Amino acid sequence: MGDRAPSWAPPLLAVQFLTRLPVPVLARLTPTQASDGFTRAMAWLPAVGSLIGAFTAGVYVAAGLVWPPVIAALLALAIEAVLTGAFHEDAVADFCDAFGGTARGEEALRIIRDSRIGSYGALGLGLAVGLRLAAIVMLPADLAVAAIIGAATAGRLWAVLLAAILPPPVTGTGIAARIGGRMRWRRAAGAALLTIPGVLPLALLSPWSLATSMATGMVLLWWLARFLRARIGGSTGDCLGFAAYIGQLVVLLAAVAA
Repeated sequence: MGDRAPSWAPPLLAVQFLTRLPVPVLARLTPTQASDGFTRAMAWLPAVGSLIGAFTAGVYVAAGLVWPPVIAALLALAIEAVLTGAFHEDAVADFCDAFGGTARGEEALRIIRDSRIGSYGALGLGLAVGLRLAAIVMLPADLAVAAIIGAATAGRLWAVLLAAILPPPVTGTGIAARIGGRMRWRRAAGAALLTIPGVLPLALLSPWSLATSMATGMVLLWWLARFLRARIGGSTGDCLGFAAYIGQLVVLLAAVAA
């Protein structure tokens, strides 16, 4: 067995990374292959995001047959959190705790690594989830499905793009340190191609909202990269997760405004 992961490994590693679904076949990889496969798996994050979004949208539609939209949306988000382990929600809380105040450098990195949630994190997470819930409820049923899937897809692309734009801090550890310094734009381009199927339904139903969210997303990503470079000198895994969640919000809010 070589050092390069087999072609089937990167998409399955992306599934393992973004969800709690067991992928026992990955135990066959050597540590070197797993490291190589994880780096290549970044391109598959939008595709896995599409699957997560389709699952969430399916729960929302099914629950809507029994309960009002607000309850259906809450159930969909709750069950999605079980599927993903509230992966990005945890990142939002950590990000808000670290940057809600004036902390910089090592102090900010220490806060973002702390598993405890403070007042900034609690408020930021509550507002983020509340905005997502409100946006889903406000959308017509057909557009809601397309928007949920499109947002889940585009949000993961945001994480990939931020990793390509901004490497981890010099003292960084964890997810961003594993992929950030080695992230290549060709993998980001591959992620962009794999984004197309997930956003296509929204593009057909509401092209203006998709175009608006993409344009807004590029501006916000540029600002976020500058902000993080100034505050901690790079991006961490929680920063990538925060970008993914905000990317979802931008798409959903644009769909509501269209």
